[in-house]
Amino acid sequence: MTILCIETSTSVCSAAICKDGEPLKQCICREGSNHARLLPRYIEELLSFAREQNLSIEAVALSEGPGSYTGLRIGTSTAKGLCYGLNIPLIPVPTLELLCVAARSSVSHLQSAKSLPLLFPMIDARRMEVYTIINGETKAVVVENEDSLYSGDGEVYYFGDGAEKCSKIFTKPNWHYIAGVVPEAQFLSMTVGSPSVDRRDNMDIAYYEPFYLKEFVAAQSHVKGLK
Repeated sequence: MTILCIETSTSVCSAAICKDGEPLKQCICREGSNHARLLPRYIEELLSFAREQNLSIEAVALSEGPGSYTGLRIGTSTAKGLCYGLNIPLIPVPTLELLCVAARSSVSHLQSAKSLPLLFPMIDARRMEVYTIINGETKAVVVENEDSLYSGDGEVYYFGDGAEKCSKIFTKPNWHYIAGVVPEAQFLSMTVGSPSVDRRDNMDIAYYEPFYLKEFVAAQSHVKGLK
């Protein structure tokens, strides 16, 4: 199956073409929030690549959140437009699960570990709050120390754009910070077959919304005339 993959949940913007779970080409920018400008360019480049390779796009996989409100809206609107235009299904993938796949793919000892260590993907939710997974449930958690997430003595790995700020207060020797792990579009197709990913082939795309987890709260504008 050839899938066009879109990931815009954090400050990193990426899109990829994947076939049968393997990435063929990825476009990615790690240098800030330019999603609205970059994503259409990436999509155009990837669709051109697909035509050159005689590939037919069969679905769009989308990192559905939680994450940046603006980033998720940009990715979602683009994905929905492509699904309408190409008459193909949309496959939403939980961003935190995608982040775990990225960690395992990037760190060799996580792939070769005899027993699966405890993984805490973390997406920044501002201040000392992060989006993470606890006992299989996606939550927004205010982090005060390790016990806010897990009080056991097993090996724990944590990563994502919300993890660095936690590394300053996590001091237990069984907690290990992995720097540089971000959700990337190229890993999306690896999660499509996961039991936690609801394919929803008959989903009405018009009513699909990202998984924000928390309500959006608009701050007061500091621009003169817009207060």
